[in-house]
Amino acid sequence: MRQDETQLAPGSLSGLRVLDLSRILAGPTATQLMADLGAEVIKVEKPDVGDDTRSWGPPFLPDAEGNDSDLSAYFLCANRNKKSIAIDITSEDGVALLRRLVAISDVVVENYKPGDLARRGIGYEDLRHIKPDIIWCSISGFGQTGPYSDRIGYDFLIQAMGGIMSITGEPDAAGGQPVKVGVGIADVMCGMYATVGVLAALRHRDRTGQGQHIDLALYDSQVAWLINAATNHLVSGRVPKRLGNAHPNIAPYQTFAASDEHLAVAVGNDQQFLRFTEAIGRADLATDDRFRRNRDRLANLEALQALIQAEIGKDTALAWEQRLLGVGVPAGRVATIETVLTDPHTLARGMVVELPGDETEDPVRLLGNPLKMSVTPVQYRSRPPHLDADREAVLRLLESEAD
Repeated sequence: MRQDETQLAPGSLSGLRVLDLSRILAGPTATQLMADLGAEVIKVEKPDVGDDTRSWGPPFLPDAEGNDSDLSAYFLCANRNKKSIAIDITSEDGVALLRRLVAISDVVVENYKPGDLARRGIGYEDLRHIKPDIIWCSISGFGQTGPYSDRIGYDFLIQAMGGIMSITGEPDAAGGQPVKVGVGIADVMCGMYATVGVLAALRHRDRTGQGQHIDLALYDSQVAWLINAATNHLVSGRVPKRLGNAHPNIAPYQTFAASDEHLAVAVGNDQQFLRFTEAIGRADLATDDRFRRNRDRLANLEALQALIQAEIGKDTALAWEQRLLGVGVPAGRVATIETVLTDPHTLARGMVVELPGDETEDPVRLLGNPLKMSVTPVQYRSRPPHLDADREAVLRLLESEAD
């Protein structure tokens, strides 16, 4: 899907300038989302190296000679609609240039180790004096305070220490062990919180003229989205265990192996369970005292799972999906990434977009933004930039703002 030029009306964040001092995934996810919504995002990168993820490959997009470029697939996932400028913040000239950029920006997003920027005289307390209404979002592994604040945090480590790995994976009885989520979900969720925090701070600034500092930790974000698993513990005192694809509060709500693929079944209430049992040819299960109510099914989950699996294994996942959907029971096959990205619904929803290259580069396909806004739709203005590609444009911007 290519975005029609006629759709490029001013976005909801048009006129907002964001200085992106972040790298890897959490900060770049937040700034890309703001860029998609119309903000101008200037990405500051380390000279010669750039964002760490530029080298996180393969795969890489090829350059004009067919060699690996500085655009890894990982970098591409979170850096569209941005301008890139390389600045050496260890030099006096680099610090001076960064100060000038802060002075013309509305928002700064950074993920340096707590105290690193302040030691160079370019932390929030230093720069709010030259831009009092600046919104400054600091993303770190464990926050600006607390006993772990000096630790470096990566998504994998945060998933481990933040509890999600303890409930992800097959049960101990099935030989399971803690497993991370297959993507950097702690980073991505932290980026979502960062975006919400920045927008809330901008709302306050627009009312009062007052800027503020946002202290956001990957660890805190990870703890926050333990949601019902953590609340189950707070209410009951029981420590949640790994359940594989089963649900701690609903049954049957998991995957089953059909004759060819795996099928996900999400029975959300007792009426759906009645229809489900009829569809699989075991209507007797709905009147069995072990399974009549959801609480009964949870108490006798292993027995229920075995009885359902015996039936699901008799037919294909597609046949079961069609049969269950036909009686109003939510079900779907477990898709591969390839299957998802070619699914007619994915394409109809604009979740794969194509951004054109210049005369030396082929178009690049990226994931779309899920926001569907009726008046200010998201924008796909430019593909992720090469390192320092927009230096001259950024310097001209500084000159024009100074006039």
